[in-house]
Amino acid sequence: MRSFLLFSALVLFAGTVYPVSAAEVKQQQTTTKQAVDKDKAKVKAKAKAADKAKANANAKAKAKAAAKSTAKAKSKRATKAAALAAAESVDTDSAADHSDPYPKAAAAYAVAVDDQIIYGRKVDTPRPPASLTKVLSALVILDHNWQPDAAVLVSPRAAGMEGSRIGLRKGDSVRAGDLLTAMIVRSGNDACMAMAEHVGGSEEGFVKLMNQKAQAIGMASSSFRNPCGLDADGHLSTARDLLTLARVADHQSEISWRANAKQAQFRTLNTNRRISFRNTNAMLGTQPETVGLKTGFTNKAGKCLIALAEHGAHKVWVVLLHSPNRWGTAKQLLARGASHADRPAASLAQP
Repeated sequence: MRSFLLFSALVLFAGTVYPVSAAEVKQQQTTTKQAVDKDKAKVKAKAKAADKAKANANAKAKAKAAAKSTAKAKSKRATKAAALAAAESVDTDSAADHSDPYPKAAAAYAVAVDDQIIYGRKVDTPRPPASLTKVLSALVILDHNWQPDAAVLVSPRAAGMEGSRIGLRKGDSVRAGDLLTAMIVRSGNDACMAMAEHVGGSEEGFVKLMNQKAQAIGMASSSFRNPCGLDADGHLSTARDLLTLARVADHQSEISWRANAKQAQFRTLNTNRRISFRNTNAMLGTQPETVGLKTGFTNKAGKCLIALAEHGAHKVWVVLLHSPNRWGTAKQLLARGASHADRPAASLAQP
Protein backbone atom coordinates (compact mmCIF):
# COMPACT_ATOMS: atom_id res chain seq x y z
CA MET A 1 0.00 0.00 0.00
CA ARG A 2 2.82 2.37 0.95
CA SER A 3 4.63 1.53 -2.29
CA PHE A 4 1.43 2.24 -4.27
CA LEU A 5 1.00 5.68 -2.71
CA LEU A 6 4.62 6.55 -3.33
CA PHE A 7 4.24 5.50 -6.95
CA SER A 8 1.12 7.71 -7.33
CA ALA A 9 3.05 10.78 -6.20
CA LEU A 10 5.46 10.52 -9.10
CA VAL A 11 5.12 12.50 -12.34
CA LEU A 12 6.47 11.02 -15.53
CA PHE A 13 7.98 13.36 -18.18
CA ALA A 14 10.17 12.29 -21.14
CA GLY A 15 11.01 9.17 -19.36
CA THR A 16 12.08 11.08 -16.24
CA VAL A 17 10.17 10.97 -13.01
CA TYR A 18 9.89 14.15 -10.86
CA PRO A 19 8.35 13.87 -7.49
CA VAL A 20 5.83 16.78 -6.69
CA SER A 21 4.27 17.21 -3.28
CA ALA A 22 0.66 18.24 -2.71
CA ALA A 23 1.83 21.44 -1.03
CA GLU A 24 3.79 22.42 -4.10
CA VAL A 25 0.78 21.82 -6.31
CA LYS A 26 -1.36 23.98 -4.08
CA GLN A 27 1.32 26.72 -4.02
CA GLN A 28 1.50 26.67 -7.81
CA GLN A 29 -2.24 26.99 -8.09
CA THR A 30 -2.21 29.91 -5.66
CA THR A 31 0.55 31.66 -7.61
CA THR A 32 -1.29 31.20 -10.87
CA LYS A 33 -4.53 32.55 -9.39
CA GLN A 34 -2.70 35.58 -8.02
CA ALA A 35 -1.18 36.27 -11.42
CA VAL A 36 -4.59 36.01 -13.07
CA ASP A 37 -6.13 38.27 -10.43
CA LYS A 38 -3.30 40.75 -10.91
CA ASP A 39 -3.88 40.80 -14.65
CA LYS A 40 -7.62 41.31 -14.10
CA ALA A 41 -6.86 44.15 -11.71
CA LYS A 42 -4.62 45.79 -14.32
CA VAL A 43 -7.30 45.45 -16.99
CA LYS A 44 -9.91 46.83 -14.59
CA ALA A 45 -7.62 49.73 -13.65
CA LYS A 46 -7.00 50.53 -17.31
CA ALA A 47 -10.74 50.45 -18.04
CA LYS A 48 -11.41 52.68 -15.04
CA ALA A 49 -8.71 55.11 -16.20
CA ALA A 50 -10.21 55.14 -19.72
CA ASP A 51 -13.69 55.81 -18.29
CA LYS A 52 -12.27 58.63 -16.18
CA ALA A 53 -10.48 60.13 -19.19
CA LYS A 54 -13.69 59.90 -21.21
CA ALA A 55 -15.67 61.52 -18.41
CA ASN A 56 -13.11 64.32 -18.20
CA ALA A 57 -13.28 64.83 -21.95
CA ASN A 58 -17.09 64.96 -21.83
CA ALA A 59 -16.97 67.40 -18.94
CA LYS A 60 -14.55 69.63 -20.86
CA ALA A 61 -16.77 69.47 -23.97
CA LYS A 62 -19.86 70.36 -21.92
CA ALA A 63 -17.99 73.21 -20.24
CA LYS A 64 -16.85 74.50 -23.63
CA ALA A 65 -20.39 74.27 -25.04
CA ALA A 66 -21.79 76.02 -21.95
CA ALA A 67 -19.19 78.78 -22.27
CA LYS A 68 -20.05 79.17 -25.96
CA SER A 69 -23.78 79.30 -25.17
CA THR A 70 -23.18 81.84 -22.42
CA ALA A 71 -21.08 83.98 -24.75
CA LYS A 72 -23.79 83.79 -27.42
CA ALA A 73 -26.47 84.75 -24.90
CA LYS A 74 -24.34 87.65 -23.70
CA SER A 75 -23.87 88.75 -27.30
CA LYS A 76 -27.63 88.62 -27.92
CA ARG A 77 -28.27 90.59 -24.72
CA ALA A 78 -25.66 93.12 -25.75
CA THR A 79 -27.21 93.47 -29.21
CA LYS A 80 -30.68 93.83 -27.72
CA ALA A 81 -29.41 96.38 -25.22
CA ALA A 82 -27.75 98.34 -28.00
CA ALA A 83 -30.96 98.31 -30.06
CA LEU A 84 -32.97 99.40 -27.04
CA ALA A 85 -30.48 102.13 -26.31
CA ALA A 86 -30.74 103.31 -29.91
CA ALA A 87 -34.54 103.32 -29.72
CA GLU A 88 -34.44 105.18 -26.44
CA SER A 89 -32.03 107.63 -28.02
CA VAL A 90 -34.57 108.36 -30.76
CA ASP A 91 -37.35 108.76 -28.22
CA THR A 92 -35.14 111.01 -26.09
CA ASP A 93 -34.39 113.19 -29.11
CA SER A 94 -38.10 113.57 -29.79
CA ALA A 95 -38.86 114.27 -26.15
CA ALA A 96 -36.11 116.88 -26.09
CA ASP A 97 -37.82 118.78 -28.91
CA HIS A 98 -41.46 118.43 -27.86
CA SER A 99 -43.08 117.95 -24.47
CA ASP A 100 -45.29 114.87 -24.14
CA PRO A 101 -48.18 115.61 -21.75
CA TYR A 102 -50.25 112.72 -23.16
CA PRO A 103 -47.97 109.65 -23.29
CA LYS A 104 -50.96 107.32 -23.64
CA ALA A 105 -52.63 109.28 -26.42
CA ALA A 106 -51.14 107.13 -29.18
CA ALA A 107 -48.10 105.11 -30.08
CA ALA A 108 -46.95 108.25 -31.89
CA TYR A 109 -48.59 111.65 -32.15
CA ALA A 110 -48.00 115.30 -32.95
CA VAL A 111 -49.91 118.46 -32.06
CA ALA A 112 -49.10 121.58 -34.04
CA VAL A 113 -50.28 125.16 -34.20
CA ASP A 114 -49.77 126.50 -37.69
CA ASP A 115 -46.17 125.50 -38.58
CA GLN A 116 -44.94 124.61 -35.10
CA ILE A 117 -45.15 121.25 -33.31
CA ILE A 118 -45.95 122.04 -29.68
CA TYR A 119 -46.47 118.55 -28.28
CA GLY A 120 -45.48 115.16 -29.54
CA ARG A 121 -44.43 111.60 -28.93
CA LYS A 122 -42.13 109.60 -31.20
CA VAL A 123 -42.79 112.09 -33.97
CA ASP A 124 -39.93 110.67 -36.06
CA THR A 125 -40.59 106.97 -35.47
CA PRO A 126 -41.85 105.26 -38.67
CA ARG A 127 -45.17 103.46 -38.27
CA PRO A 128 -47.88 102.06 -40.61
CA PRO A 129 -50.12 105.02 -41.60
CA ALA A 130 -53.15 103.04 -42.80
CA SER A 131 -55.53 105.12 -44.98
CA LEU A 132 -53.81 108.40 -44.14
CA THR A 133 -51.84 107.20 -47.18
CA LYS A 134 -54.77 108.27 -49.37
CA VAL A 135 -53.98 111.94 -48.76
CA LEU A 136 -50.69 111.43 -50.62
CA SER A 137 -52.50 109.43 -53.31
CA ALA A 138 -54.92 112.32 -53.75
CA LEU A 139 -52.03 114.75 -54.27
CA VAL A 140 -50.53 112.47 -56.92
CA ILE A 141 -53.88 112.21 -58.70
CA LEU A 142 -54.27 115.99 -58.77
CA ASP A 143 -50.72 116.41 -60.10
CA HIS A 144 -51.25 114.24 -63.18
CA ASN A 145 -53.61 115.76 -65.76
CA TRP A 146 -56.49 116.10 -63.33
CA GLN A 147 -59.82 115.93 -65.15
CA PRO A 148 -62.71 115.44 -62.69
CA ASP A 149 -65.16 114.55 -65.46
CA ALA A 150 -62.96 111.86 -66.99
CA ALA A 151 -64.61 108.41 -67.12
CA VAL A 152 -62.71 105.75 -65.18
CA LEU A 153 -63.36 102.05 -65.82
CA VAL A 154 -63.30 99.90 -62.68
CA SER A 155 -61.05 96.87 -63.08
CA PRO A 156 -61.55 93.46 -61.41
CA ARG A 157 -58.57 94.29 -59.18
CA ALA A 158 -60.17 97.54 -58.00
CA ALA A 159 -63.62 95.99 -57.54
CA GLY A 160 -62.14 93.22 -55.40
CA MET A 161 -60.23 95.43 -52.96
CA GLU A 162 -60.54 94.48 -49.30
CA GLY A 163 -61.20 96.71 -46.29
CA SER A 164 -63.16 99.95 -46.50
CA ARG A 165 -65.04 100.23 -49.81
CA ILE A 166 -68.05 101.87 -51.46
CA GLY A 167 -69.23 98.84 -53.44
CA LEU A 168 -67.83 99.38 -56.92
CA ARG A 169 -68.33 96.55 -59.40
CA LYS A 170 -66.14 95.28 -62.20
CA GLY A 171 -66.94 97.21 -65.36
CA ASP A 172 -68.47 100.24 -63.61
CA SER A 173 -67.70 103.54 -65.30
CA VAL A 174 -67.33 106.39 -62.79
CA ARG A 175 -66.29 110.05 -62.93
CA ALA A 176 -62.78 110.66 -61.62
CA GLY A 177 -64.12 113.40 -59.36
CA ASP A 178 -66.59 111.01 -57.74
CA LEU A 179 -63.86 108.44 -57.14
CA LEU A 180 -61.65 111.06 -55.49
CA THR A 181 -64.59 112.00 -53.27
CA ALA A 182 -65.06 108.36 -52.27
CA MET A 183 -61.34 108.11 -51.45
CA ILE A 184 -61.33 111.11 -49.12
CA VAL A 185 -64.82 110.95 -47.62
CA ARG A 186 -65.40 107.21 -47.23
CA SER A 187 -61.79 106.02 -47.58
CA GLY A 188 -62.90 103.58 -50.28
CA ASN A 189 -60.11 101.22 -51.25
CA ASP A 190 -61.96 100.22 -54.43
CA ALA A 191 -62.22 103.86 -55.52
CA CYS A 192 -58.57 104.44 -54.57
CA MET A 193 -57.28 101.52 -56.64
CA ALA A 194 -59.44 102.48 -59.63
CA MET A 195 -57.88 105.96 -59.62
CA ALA A 196 -54.36 104.62 -59.05
CA GLU A 197 -54.63 102.35 -62.09
CA HIS A 198 -56.17 105.16 -64.12
CA VAL A 199 -53.38 107.63 -63.33
CA GLY A 200 -50.35 105.36 -62.98
CA GLY A 201 -51.25 102.73 -65.57
CA SER A 202 -50.80 100.12 -62.85
CA GLU A 203 -50.58 99.94 -59.08
CA GLU A 204 -46.78 99.68 -59.29
CA GLY A 205 -46.55 102.69 -61.57
CA PHE A 206 -48.68 104.76 -59.24
CA VAL A 207 -46.66 103.76 -56.16
CA LYS A 208 -43.53 105.01 -57.89
CA LEU A 209 -45.22 108.39 -58.38
CA MET A 210 -46.26 108.40 -54.72
CA ASN A 211 -42.73 107.94 -53.43
CA GLN A 212 -41.44 110.62 -55.77
CA LYS A 213 -44.09 113.04 -54.49
CA ALA A 214 -43.36 112.16 -50.86
CA GLN A 215 -39.69 113.01 -51.30
CA ALA A 216 -40.52 116.19 -53.22
CA ILE A 217 -42.63 117.63 -50.38
CA GLY A 218 -40.16 116.66 -47.63
CA MET A 219 -41.49 113.36 -46.29
CA ALA A 220 -37.93 112.15 -45.76
CA SER A 221 -38.73 109.29 -43.35
CA SER A 222 -41.59 107.74 -45.32
CA SER A 223 -41.91 104.97 -47.88
CA PHE A 224 -45.02 103.60 -49.55
CA ARG A 225 -45.86 100.21 -51.06
CA ASN A 226 -49.50 100.64 -52.16
CA PRO A 227 -51.92 103.50 -52.92
CA CYS A 228 -54.52 102.78 -50.25
CA GLY A 229 -52.61 102.19 -47.01
CA LEU A 230 -53.02 98.44 -46.64
CA ASP A 231 -50.50 96.80 -44.30
CA ALA A 232 -47.29 95.90 -46.16
CA ASP A 233 -43.64 95.54 -45.26
CA GLY A 234 -41.91 98.88 -45.70
CA HIS A 235 -45.16 100.88 -45.91
CA LEU A 236 -44.31 103.44 -43.22
CA SER A 237 -44.52 107.10 -42.30
CA THR A 238 -44.01 109.31 -39.26
CA ALA A 239 -46.18 111.79 -37.38
CA ARG A 240 -43.91 114.61 -38.55
CA ASP A 241 -44.04 113.52 -42.20
CA LEU A 242 -47.83 113.12 -42.11
CA LEU A 243 -48.13 116.60 -40.65
CA THR A 244 -46.07 117.87 -43.59
CA LEU A 245 -48.37 115.98 -45.97
CA ALA A 246 -51.49 117.38 -44.33
CA ARG A 247 -50.28 120.96 -44.62
CA VAL A 248 -49.59 120.51 -48.34
CA ALA A 249 -52.97 118.86 -48.90
CA ASP A 250 -54.78 121.64 -47.04
CA HIS A 251 -53.73 124.03 -49.80
CA GLN A 252 -55.55 121.87 -52.37
CA SER A 253 -59.21 122.89 -52.51
CA GLU A 254 -60.10 119.63 -54.29
CA ILE A 255 -59.01 117.81 -51.12
CA SER A 256 -60.05 120.27 -48.40
CA TRP A 257 -63.71 120.56 -49.38
CA ARG A 258 -64.04 116.80 -49.68
CA ALA A 259 -62.38 116.27 -46.29
CA ASN A 260 -65.04 118.51 -44.72
CA ALA A 261 -68.01 116.84 -46.43
CA LYS A 262 -70.17 114.82 -44.02
CA GLN A 263 -71.66 112.67 -46.78
CA ALA A 264 -71.73 112.26 -50.55
CA GLN A 265 -73.35 110.32 -53.38
CA PHE A 266 -73.03 109.77 -57.12
CA ARG A 267 -74.30 107.56 -59.95
CA THR A 268 -72.25 105.30 -62.18
CA LEU A 269 -72.02 106.56 -65.75
CA ASN A 270 -72.88 103.33 -67.57
CA THR A 271 -75.50 101.77 -65.29
CA ASN A 272 -76.86 104.83 -63.44
CA ARG A 273 -76.46 102.93 -60.15
CA ARG A 274 -76.58 105.26 -57.13
CA ILE A 275 -73.81 104.95 -54.54
CA SER A 276 -73.99 106.96 -51.32
CA PHE A 277 -71.77 107.07 -48.22
CA ARG A 278 -70.92 109.04 -45.08
CA ASN A 279 -67.61 110.48 -43.93
CA THR A 280 -65.51 108.21 -41.71
CA ASN A 281 -64.37 111.23 -39.67
CA ALA A 282 -66.63 111.32 -36.58
CA MET A 283 -65.17 114.70 -35.57
CA LEU A 284 -67.03 116.51 -38.35
CA GLY A 285 -70.23 118.17 -37.15
CA THR A 286 -69.59 117.21 -33.52
CA GLN A 287 -66.51 119.33 -32.74
CA PRO A 288 -66.66 123.05 -33.48
CA GLU A 289 -63.90 124.34 -35.76
CA THR A 290 -62.99 120.84 -37.03
CA VAL A 291 -62.78 120.77 -40.83
CA GLY A 292 -60.94 117.54 -41.66
CA LEU A 293 -58.83 115.77 -42.64
CA LYS A 294 -58.49 111.95 -42.86
CA THR A 295 -59.01 108.75 -40.89
CA GLY A 296 -57.29 105.38 -41.16
CA PHE A 297 -57.34 101.91 -39.69
CA THR A 298 -55.70 98.52 -40.22
CA ASN A 299 -54.92 95.76 -37.75
CA LYS A 300 -51.24 96.65 -37.82
CA ALA A 301 -51.58 100.43 -37.87
CA GLY A 302 -54.41 100.66 -35.35
CA LYS A 303 -56.72 103.69 -35.30
CA CYS A 304 -55.14 106.67 -37.03
CA LEU A 305 -56.24 110.23 -37.67
CA ILE A 306 -55.19 113.56 -39.11
CA ALA A 307 -57.47 116.18 -37.54
CA LEU A 308 -57.60 119.85 -38.48
CA ALA A 309 -59.37 122.64 -36.62
CA GLU A 310 -59.51 126.27 -37.71
CA HIS A 311 -59.20 128.35 -34.55
CA GLY A 312 -59.50 132.02 -35.37
CA ALA A 313 -56.51 132.92 -37.51
CA HIS A 314 -54.71 129.73 -36.53
CA LYS A 315 -54.81 126.15 -37.71
CA VAL A 316 -54.48 123.42 -35.10
CA TRP A 317 -53.29 120.02 -36.29
CA VAL A 318 -53.36 116.63 -34.60
CA VAL A 319 -51.77 113.48 -36.02
CA LEU A 320 -52.48 110.21 -34.20
CA LEU A 321 -50.93 106.85 -35.06
CA HIS A 322 -52.31 103.77 -33.28
CA SER A 323 -54.54 105.60 -30.81
CA PRO A 324 -56.80 103.52 -28.53
CA ASN A 325 -59.38 106.34 -28.36
CA ARG A 326 -58.76 108.59 -31.32
CA TRP A 327 -61.95 110.67 -31.11
CA GLY A 328 -61.70 111.54 -27.41
CA THR A 329 -57.95 112.01 -27.66
CA ALA A 330 -58.21 114.21 -30.77
CA LYS A 331 -60.83 116.37 -29.07
CA GLN A 332 -58.58 116.86 -26.05
CA LEU A 333 -55.47 117.58 -28.08
CA LEU A 334 -57.25 120.02 -30.40
CA ALA A 335 -58.51 121.90 -27.34
CA ARG A 336 -54.99 121.95 -25.92
CA GLY A 337 -53.66 123.26 -29.21
CA ALA A 338 -56.36 125.94 -29.39
CA SER A 339 -55.49 127.06 -25.87
CA HIS A 340 -51.86 127.32 -26.91
CA ALA A 341 -52.85 129.34 -29.99
CA ASP A 342 -54.64 131.86 -27.75
CA ARG A 343 -51.40 132.82 -26.01
CA PRO A 344 -49.78 136.14 -26.87
CA ALA A 345 -47.67 135.93 -29.99
CA ALA A 346 -44.41 136.32 -28.05
CA SER A 347 -45.13 133.15 -26.03
CA LEU A 348 -46.24 130.88 -28.87
CA ALA A 349 -42.72 129.57 -29.32
CA GLN A 350 -42.87 127.90 -25.89
CA PRO A 351 -45.03 124.80 -25.11
